Amino acid sequence: MIKCIAVDDEPLALKLLADNISKVPFLELIGTSRNAFDAMNLLQTNSIDLIFIDIQMPGLTGLQFISTLEKKPLVIFITAYKDYAVESYDLAVVDYLVKPVPLDRFIKACNRAKELFELKTNKIQKEGQRFFDYIFLSADYSQIKIILNDIIWIEGVRDYIKIHLKSKNHPQIYRTSLKAIEPELDPRLFIRIHKSYIVSIESITSVRKSSLFIKEMELPIGETYKQVIETLISKSR
Repeated sequence: MIKCIAVDDEPLALKLLADNISKVPFLELIGTSRNAFDAMNLLQTNSIDLIFIDIQMPGLTGLQFISTLEKKPLVIFITAYKDYAVESYDLAVVDYLVKPVPLDRFIKACNRAKELFELKTNKIQKEGQRFFDYIFLSADYSQIKIILNDIIWIEGVRDYIKIHLKSKNHPQIYRTSLKAIEPELDPRLFIRIHKSYIVSIESITSVRKSSLFIKEMELPIGETYKQVIETLISKSR
């Protein structure tokens, strides 16, 4: 279950939000709040995975409140104003919903949060595992040994992957998938940035809002993985 709180200064909007949350089977509503200060107390006394929050609130806006959090849960903004969308995405939120929110659009945002939650949870679980510094992959009727430290990035292309190596001028092609190879990779060394790309963290030279660079090579960051990249950056600060 994903433990969440709902924050909105309008009682009717808060009631509707709580009702929508109750319709989503993987969400558990821990509490509701009509301002950011009460929400802060909920975060301090509970383990919260996801915040649904309005933006325009008295005292401290939703944007200001989220920007103060050192360890941010996943965040979905629900507001009557479209003007803050760009600013909200600078905070790497899961989604930005404009009132009135249709139930199907709300559920879509929740499903996106669930995907991110599972990514983060799986990464924490994998960090407790023991990983080898090499893997074997099938090619030309042989098992080819790949040293993980030699990998720059991996690209998924249908039923194949292309592995770009420091030691090779051209990518090496193997008949497998990113989904199959990802559990073999140490999450302290590699990060999934897109449905088609896994990259070596060491090889990343810079990050933009929707892409990252490995030297001159620019790779896209998928919408689902932006929160993971934000977490990676914040951990180094």
